[in-house]
Amino acid sequence: MDYHPTMPVDTVFLDAGGVLLFPDWDRLAVTLRQHGVAAQPDVLARAELRAKRQLDDGQTIRLTSDRERGWVYFNLVLEHAGVSRSAATDAALAELQEYHARHNLWSHVPPEVPDALTALRSHGLRLVVVSNANGTLRALLDRLGLAPLIDVAIDSHEEGVEKPDPRLFQIALERSGASPERTIHVGDLYHVDVVGARAAGLRAVLFDPAGLYPDVDCPRIRSLGELVKTVVRC
Repeated sequence: MDYHPTMPVDTVFLDAGGVLLFPDWDRLAVTLRQHGVAAQPDVLARAELRAKRQLDDGQTIRLTSDRERGWVYFNLVLEHAGVSRSAATDAALAELQEYHARHNLWSHVPPEVPDALTALRSHGLRLVVVSNANGTLRALLDRLGLAPLIDVAIDSHEEGVEKPDPRLFQIALERSGASPERTIHVGDLYHVDVVGARAAGLRAVLFDPAGLYPDVDCPRIRSLGELVKTVVRC
């Protein structure tokens, strides 16, 4: 990451989905199979990065809500995984949508996540999750064992405003006592996370593990380990 801040960083804002948490591809594959659709979890996971990049369009983000984009996103994942949309895939996604509303489908935590959060906290950094979520974020972080590693969690559903609206970042700044000059935000969608954070006066870093954003005008990282190494040096 080519990142040279003019001021040191003492607070890191982090998106949840796509940075800390990822869909339970095993559950998705099983649910599809129950509806007669074959799909492998690893294929779905690889397809997800390309689907998300396709969805990350400025006009699309402006004209849709996070909830609306969420199920467009899953259909794009299936498309990039070579699965044609059908009544069966629609039924499977409807079932998963009901599950997500109750429990949250974004429940996979890569091993690097707790290690990176622990490392950042060990260097005195304040960690704040700023997420477009559905009201289950805090319960999910607690269930997954991440809550003790986070200082503040901001759930857009509870606040009534979602990224890229800068008001969600301003709420996070107020709730955490952070200053925008000493805070960076790390997210996986340019037109949601980078655009929104900048509008609130924060510096932004794009989480781009597959290198799909070579031309963006912001720093990029491919892993949270890279974030730790860079921020700790600041």
